[in-house]
Amino acid sequence: SADIGAKLAPMLVVLGGIALVAGFGLDALGVATTGTVPAGLPGLNLATSAGHWQALVQPALLTGFMVFLISMSGAQALAHKRGEKLGSNQELVGLGVANIGSALSGGLPVTGSISRSAVNFAAGANSQLASIITAALLAVALVAPTGWLALLPLPVLAATIIVAVLGMLDLSLLHTAWRYDRADAAALLATASGVLALGVEAGVVVGVALSMGALIWRASRPHIAVLGRIHGTEHFRNVDRYSAETAPGLLMLRVDAGLFFGNVEAVNERIEDELAAHPDTRHLVLVLSAVNAIDTSALFGLGELNSSLRQRGVLLHLAEVKGPVMDRLKQSTLLQALNGRLFLSAAMAWDELQP
Repeated sequence: SADIGAKLAPMLVVLGGIALVAGFGLDALGVATTGTVPAGLPGLNLATSAGHWQALVQPALLTGFMVFLISMSGAQALAHKRGEKLGSNQELVGLGVANIGSALSGGLPVTGSISRSAVNFAAGANSQLASIITAALLAVALVAPTGWLALLPLPVLAATIIVAVLGMLDLSLLHTAWRYDRADAAALLATASGVLALGVEAGVVVGVALSMGALIWRASRPHIAVLGRIHGTEHFRNVDRYSAETAPGLLMLRVDAGLFFGNVEAVNERIEDELAAHPDTRHLVLVLSAVNAIDTSALFGLGELNSSLRQRGVLLHLAEVKGPVMDRLKQSTLLQALNGRLFLSAAMAWDELQP
């Protein structure tokens, strides 16, 4: 059938390329080939030199990080194509076992190659059996006379990989990312450009660095909303998005991110800006329904805010504090020093504090 023919096409092209090189002596005319494949199976050996271990610690950590990133990139792309769920823990265990075997046999670090995975996918591989067959054939190639493999032209091999990888490209993803989040789209473009210009490893590093930078930037500038009550309900919403009522002397702010050392200063600055915009404030309620964690630096920042507000005659209240966050706060002195009150909900704070 046409489907079987399409899957056999790469193998036929490779065999045809070898036949052309052998028949017309194209290697002598300058066509690059794979060259001689080293024969023999590797032996097992464990390096015991302490100097080698010490010298390899740092590069091994970096290599392991890169191996995992590259492997997960290919695995995620294939899982997306097949509509399957990716088990990252299983991938990590598999990589670990493979690299232990490679290390004991004197091999290079093992990773899930995006290009080779694409070729495997294009050939119709759907299970671990394909990898077992590949490993068996590789073992045969190492012990059996396979001089003909040395005649495989590299342009044919490259074309086979390029065609397979092109089938995995999804340009609609870039279009969606550009419309939804320009930072993510920039990371995608930078990764692709880096891979083409600098190589796979460097390209992935560029993409990860940009993604991490964007993540840190967003976390350092959390969204903070001034809340008001939807008339006739107990629902509180952002006054910039909804027609919500506010009460004189009462300022309710919802912090939409965890509080940590990287954003506590920005949060306090935004609070001060809102207090300056509402000079009649006597009660400040921080609604922490979206705060999943508060680190030590943020805890100290809240303590300083509490002390500053006390000196200005403004009471600081906390509302909708999540259980795990409350458990941590109970281990500190913030709750005892708090000059305001704790409320289970924003509605309760509204009912108690409005004039």
